[in-house]
Amino acid sequence: MNVTIPSRPAPRRPAGEDKSGWLAVLEQGANVLQQTGPMSGFDVYVVGLHCAKDHPDMQMEAHHYCRVVNDDLLQCVLFDGNTAHANLIGIEYIVSERMFDTLPEAEREYWHPHNYEILSGQLAAPGLPAVAEKALMKQLMNSYGKTWHTWHTGRHDNRPGDALPMGEAMLMWSFNRDGEADEALHLNRDEAMRLDTMAKRDHRHDLVELAHPQHGVDDMRDQFTGTTPVEGVVNA
Repeated sequence: MNVTIPSRPAPRRPAGEDKSGWLAVLEQGANVLQQTGPMSGFDVYVVGLHCAKDHPDMQMEAHHYCRVVNDDLLQCVLFDGNTAHANLIGIEYIVSERMFDTLPEAEREYWHPHNYEILSGQLAAPGLPAVAEKALMKQLMNSYGKTWHTWHTGRHDNRPGDALPMGEAMLMWSFNRDGEADEALHLNRDEAMRLDTMAKRDHRHDLVELAHPQHGVDDMRDQFTGTTPVEGVVNA
């Protein structure tokens, strides 16, 4: 069955001149390597919303292309869209709860919890049938992500960012309550990509019984106002 995923162009065009003729030769050579190179297997696609840790106003959409290394580890490259012209904006490593529990205490401060993203319906896997998407989300329950953004290209709702990667890489965090993510950002994504967050939330409600308390749920709690907790999302 062929599935059409709505296109999501990048919010920012990078600085620099257009491609010249020499690049066509390079791209032809690259095509030969695509099936065996390190990008082979990065075929799990999910889209979510990120904010910078301790910078609640810095929020953006993040398109993840992930490779499942094993049941305890995924490696993801992050883009600001899903077209051929999307900009590479960062990386994310995802580990299971079992793997997270082996980390030193100091290291755990870099890893954000995922249960809100899943149970709220905020994290989506465009193009996957609902049954397959739910199976993926079940696998991700109680997991953690370590995410660094190297380029803030801005937001799709007419809030442009930098034309080139600027400054230090920023540690990103997850939203953990309703009302933390900017509603305009959320609605803009859902409308453009034809996503129904509330329907996903309802469809995943039975996953609440799998939820464990997670580290980091309250790390940015006091930096937002007017928020509402979601069942199953509890700080450890």
